[in-house]
Amino acid sequence: MDKQFKVYLGADHAGFRLKTALKKYLDEQGFKYQDFGATQLKSDDDYPDYAKKVATAVATSKNNFGILICGSGQGMQIAANRHKKIRATLGYDPQAAIVARQDNDSNVLCLAGRFLSTTQALNIVDQFLKTPFSGEERHARRIKKLS
Repeated sequence: MDKQFKVYLGADHAGFRLKTALKKYLDEQGFKYQDFGATQLKSDDDYPDYAKKVATAVATSKNNFGILICGSGQGMQIAANRHKKIRATLGYDPQAAIVARQDNDSNVLCLAGRFLSTTQALNIVDQFLKTPFSGEERHARRIKKLS
């Protein structure tokens, strides 16, 4: 697996625990990452703040990825997809993560901190980060239409 890319992380209070486990996993696997917060557990923080930071970093870099975590993953997905060049997807199982990368060239993975176990989430992340975009013409054509 090519690990030349960087992973940008962000999580609100509902994703904080899972993000902590994810950082340990990324360290163990040798991935480079940058944590955009939350840096401490704050029960009144707002997911759009972290989504904006991660989406901006992904959109202004080449071949890097974002991982965002909130309670359901859906708020982060909505917030991230408001930014140009972002194709954020909800990671609810490993197969969905594979399809998101292969067919949609998704560059931001959103996870549900309240509904996924650490093991489930790490399996989804693993598939997301190791799966390349297929580059098939029909998929590239569809992605271009999103611009």
